[in-house]
Amino acid sequence: MKALRGGMERSLFHCHKVGFPSKPVPFSATSYSLFRPLINRRKCNSLTRFLKLPAFPYRAFAVSSFVGHRKILLLLPRPDCWLLCLRALPAAASTNTLNSRCPVISFRSLGSHRHQMSDSADKHPDKLAEVIELIERDETDMESKLTQRNLNISFLLVTKILHSLNGRGISALRFFHWVQKNPSSFTPNSEIYNLIIDNCGRLEDYDSMLLLLGKFSSIRHCLTEKAFGFLATYLSDRQRAMNSVKRVVQILNQVKGSCRSSGIYYLIKVLCALNHFDLAIFVMEETARKTSYYNILMAAKCKRGYFDEARELFDEMKSFGCDPTVKSYNCLLGSLCKNGRVVEACELLEKMEKLGFSPDAVTFEIIAVHACRLGRLDFGLELLYHMISEGVKPRLTTHAAFVKGLFFSGRPKDAYMYVADMREKDKCSVNSNYSLLVKLLNISGRVVHAQELLVEMMKKGIKPHFPVYVRVLKELYRLGMRDRSADLKCRFLRLSLSSKELSV
Repeated sequence: MKALRGGMERSLFHCHKVGFPSKPVPFSATSYSLFRPLINRRKCNSLTRFLKLPAFPYRAFAVSSFVGHRKILLLLPRPDCWLLCLRALPAAASTNTLNSRCPVISFRSLGSHRHQMSDSADKHPDKLAEVIELIERDETDMESKLTQRNLNISFLLVTKILHSLNGRGISALRFFHWVQKNPSSFTPNSEIYNLIIDNCGRLEDYDSMLLLLGKFSSIRHCLTEKAFGFLATYLSDRQRAMNSVKRVVQILNQVKGSCRSSGIYYLIKVLCALNHFDLAIFVMEETARKTSYYNILMAAKCKRGYFDEARELFDEMKSFGCDPTVKSYNCLLGSLCKNGRVVEACELLEKMEKLGFSPDAVTFEIIAVHACRLGRLDFGLELLYHMISEGVKPRLTTHAAFVKGLFFSGRPKDAYMYVADMREKDKCSVNSNYSLLVKLLNISGRVVHAQELLVEMMKKGIKPHFPVYVRVLKELYRLGMRDRSADLKCRFLRLSLSSKELSV
């Protein structure tokens, strides 16, 4: 046994030298018992997990663990050949480094901060609750007690704590300042900055909000919707919401810079999402009237079916000198088509073109998708080819609408012809189009056709979306078609290896 373990330590795993077995070999508990002493002898802190790797034509397992500050990766392909890949990488090593050393398979985020925290509070709810209780008590020595806990500061930990404090209405300022002064190399990201502004809003601590936004603006940080999540708590109290919005607008006008421009934009967006259109218009009146702000209002109105009000906003923006854009017209076109007002949509489209606005990919998608819904697929296809001839690149959602429309209208062959044709006309959409058709074939019970299409894709060098490939693989195995399943595995593995060699 000692000789076997010694050979395991010295051996390396190279696919091109060893080759692959033709049939899957089950992995037994006895197999694990052979390398368990090796892990214990190397004083590993913890054995994190097994990973079954379905991309291989045999059963392979990986174990990642820590030896001090170094990461150990074990690959066990077959119990009967007992080959071991023992890779000792620095804890901060990137995934690219791992892939370059072991090109057989890619491991996701092995070097990320989450895997490096062996005993972090974010993995233990009890410890996390203790930290939150400590912050809630707001004792004078809170910072020193947090330091004594020797927390592994991470984005996940900080965001969890901030979300919890925001939900309870507890001030997070002292915790935030402690995180910033922490001697670790951790630097807050955009989400954390926005969550602390949300915390100030929930506590109506506008003085602290002003100071923080001033600092954030100096480092060119931009706000998002998360900074104004506190406004959702004022849905039942209109007056309180109005007072809060007034204070926030005053603060944004004071801080200026990146926080002002992004803050006004997302403040209007949040208010529209909360159905506070009057407050959104108030924000525009107190700051500035811009086309982008009107577009947010019109899109929200159209989404709720208030087309006439959206049209009034469209006319109003022109009276205030805000020139409409293609996006402005797209909002109205989408609403008209959705409500079956096709004649008005055509008139608006003609007016748009006469004014010199060239339809973009979204404009064509609105009309094409509506044509598919009405069953006028041939008209939609004519429009699509006209769009491509004009040099406008279709969006992936446009292709998906046509593939689904043709397939569910009982024309799967036409759907295949469309996908094959778009391989030449729009190469960026090839993987998505083929994978979508495979998915539709699989869910409709045509798993053999789905497998044949996957084989055709791989012969052409087109790599399918991994979840789609796995679903077909599992369905073939479930139906007892193990030969087809094994063949599909081998083809996918060869394609994966060849693509990695090309990238290297």
